[in-house]
Amino acid sequence: MGLDDKIKNAAQDIAGKAKEAIGKATDNDKLVAEGKADQTKADARKAGENVKDAFKKD
Repeated sequence: MGLDDKIKNAAQDIAGKAKEAIGKATDNDKLVAEGKADQTKADARKAGENVKDAFKKD
């Protein structure tokens, strides 16, 4: 996984957590859902990159 990808994934995860927190604080269910979706996307990308890295090492 390239450093740029790691940074982008981390940024998306942090942004998702922030959206979720703001959504909970303002009682905005749509924002909470968007935040969780952003976190899920970041996790999926991270997992995909980890699989690529595992195959590169062998």
